[in-house]
Amino acid sequence: MTAHNTESPAVTQTGIRRWRILAIASAAQFLAILDLFAVSVAFPALERTFHGTSLAEVSWVLNAYTIVLAAMLVPAGRLADDIGRKPAFLLGMTLFGVASLGCAVAPVLPALVAARIVQAVAAAILIPTSLGLALPAFPPREHPKVMGIWTAVAAAGAGSGPVAGGLLLAAGWRWIFLINIPVVAVAVLAGRRELPASPRGVRKRLDLPGAALVLATVAGLTTVFTQASVWGYGSEAILGCTVATVLLGALTVHHLRRTPDPVVSFELFRHRLFTVAVSGVFLYYLAFAAMILAATLFLTGRWHYSVVTAALAIAPMPASTMATAPLSGRIVTRFGARASAVLGGLTLAAGCGWWALTATDRPEYLVVFLPGAVLAGVSTALLQPPLFGSAATLPSNRISLASGVLMMSRQISSALGVAILTAILGHQALHGFRLAWLAMCAAALASAAASTWFRDNPGQR
Repeated sequence: MTAHNTESPAVTQTGIRRWRILAIASAAQFLAILDLFAVSVAFPALERTFHGTSLAEVSWVLNAYTIVLAAMLVPAGRLADDIGRKPAFLLGMTLFGVASLGCAVAPVLPALVAARIVQAVAAAILIPTSLGLALPAFPPREHPKVMGIWTAVAAAGAGSGPVAGGLLLAAGWRWIFLINIPVVAVAVLAGRRELPASPRGVRKRLDLPGAALVLATVAGLTTVFTQASVWGYGSEAILGCTVATVLLGALTVHHLRRTPDPVVSFELFRHRLFTVAVSGVFLYYLAFAAMILAATLFLTGRWHYSVVTAALAIAPMPASTMATAPLSGRIVTRFGARASAVLGGLTLAAGCGWWALTATDRPEYLVVFLPGAVLAGVSTALLQPPLFGSAATLPSNRISLASGVLMMSRQISSALGVAILTAILGHQALHGFRLAWLAMCAAALASAAASTWFRDNPGQR
């Protein structure tokens, strides 16, 4: 099987068109992230619809999406670089719409989970592809501004997901998926018209065995992290999955080293800027993902907030990201990408540390919770633009692949962070939360330390 490697050196767009490209690309990311978070509030409604199903079974509507998304990001990023980002974007968006319709009309839970798997594949194509479309449309000096907008859109998707899901539940959970279809239709039409065509280049054979190995390894790793607390840390299922994942990982490394044109080349990691970015992202989201879950559990378990009240209480976190992200470009331009990334890690550490030092069983939202939430939101706006923007420093025909690697790092570390949090919390005693926040603080400080090795890109200054 062959495909065209369609990405020649990127052509920077001029005038209003580049902003239209960014808007279309951002809409794709917003949709993919929104659907990840919106469905989390629908579990009770799904249990009522599909009689006889348990919460553990219903949770696979979310788990399947999370696992497949993490596993598919790298193969999908490589696919986009090989066949062209515009065709990949249109393919991903169309597939997302079809899968959304499948979710909406699913008659039984297994059909819904199957449709969610297809939806996750589509999202995995869209996320790295859309970033690969947006960055080359702008000159390097404007990349921090682009990544600031990108980060704000991601925060908007994450923050509005539970709220939008809750509102749509009034009309029925199927509307959480049906609402995607008109958005997809507009995005496809706009994409066909506005996105730049990809020039054809050298033909290359797709590394299908490598893609399958990467997919299986990451899927196995994510399954271990997400299901360990459910199946039992010492259960046969977890031990077997762990052994299989280790063997698959070894086989994957062996294959990638011996294949002339692997799905992901180790040459990517010879770029210091990119390698440091992957490390910083991994350590940061190890803390950040756990912090979000810990916040929800603390508010509902220790302060006895309702689920809706807890969601509103956490809203300042994405809101502060949205407010700060548009300014991140100026921060990077003035102080440098390294300073912004380091400050992002330190700010998250400060937020986790504040909760560890001040939290008690007495609800004091304004004094205790709000400062930590705001610091966490600001940290994302400071760290994500420079580190994710590092993908643009690689050759133009590897931007989507590099974006996929960065986002895979985020997904895997998020799953690992949640697994570690679950192990630490146990019965959710107050001292368990404090210990967890201190562990998050350590991971955030490690991210800041790793980011000190980040080299500023002169083109962005």
